[in-house]
Amino acid sequence: MTKQRILSGMRATSPKLHIGNYEGALRNWVNLQDDYKVYSMVADWHALTTLEGDPQDIRRNSLEVAKDFVAGGIDPAKSAVFIQSDVKEHAEMQLLFSMVVGVGKLERNPTYKDMVKGLSKSTLVSMGLLGYPVLQASDILLYKPYGVPVGKDQAPHLELSREIGRAFNSRYGEVFPDFKDMIDKDESRSKLPGLDADDEGKLRKMSKSYGNCIYLNETADETAKRIKSAFTTPSKMRLTDPGIPEGCAVCQYLKLYSPDWEKQWAEDVAGERGCSQSKKELTEAINEFLRPMRERRAELDDAAILEILARGADEAREVASATMDEVRKAMKLA
Repeated sequence: MTKQRILSGMRATSPKLHIGNYEGALRNWVNLQDDYKVYSMVADWHALTTLEGDPQDIRRNSLEVAKDFVAGGIDPAKSAVFIQSDVKEHAEMQLLFSMVVGVGKLERNPTYKDMVKGLSKSTLVSMGLLGYPVLQASDILLYKPYGVPVGKDQAPHLELSREIGRAFNSRYGEVFPDFKDMIDKDESRSKLPGLDADDEGKLRKMSKSYGNCIYLNETADETAKRIKSAFTTPSKMRLTDPGIPEGCAVCQYLKLYSPDWEKQWAEDVAGERGCSQSKKELTEAINEFLRPMRERRAELDDAAILEILARGADEAREVASATMDEVRKAMKLA
């Protein structure tokens, strides 16, 4: 029986994925690959929308992100791992889709507005950035997927892709079926906090731009160093002071990675443990969790990942080119 297809992807804006990327997306992809054919895409063209001045970094980033995909549990024998720009049909589909979506709709897109706000004054606000959702629609619809795995907060962003597909169908005939948002039900994993807090003492989200991440591809010692500086309850100055686990980054991670977290939280609230003990136990728990990933990654040199990416691109291209044949016929371009 042929498995239904799923499309997933991450931008290659950095050579490192963090555990927030893993918990918010990659873990779900790994769990889905036994039941679906997962197309795991490294989105290098999307990275160009904000790294247009440093394109030389994107290829290296792409290889490192692909290594993290495989180290994180994506099995190339089950899933197609590929780089977006290696499948040129994505660009052709974007061009044709751009003829059925209005500029006003793109300018009103909340994601576009948020991305523009986050750019430095010297960064170019390009047509590529404005058309980001059109390329995203191309990425998705080329594979006619059953669904796209996303976090709950990301689901509204995919509606524009569905609207673009429907607009094409209305104008040229039924080519693109609707797809489902495959939302991970465990929201505690999809909203992992960073290691720090804002000026009001509230935990911030994990983000590379904040520098508050635990990265998948760092060493055990580097992970320990990051956890050592993690934000804990500000009012807990002595071991006997009561902690507030809900506002402590270390306790939040213990809840995910330690089987003894309930006992650890209770001791923290009762003033029966210090922050140093919690950080030590968290370091041990996270390093044990990341150990298999580090072992798999150590086996992946550039030659190995390039071979995986070449096979994945061939698989993706086969599906994408068949869809483009349908698109050209529908538009009377072939």
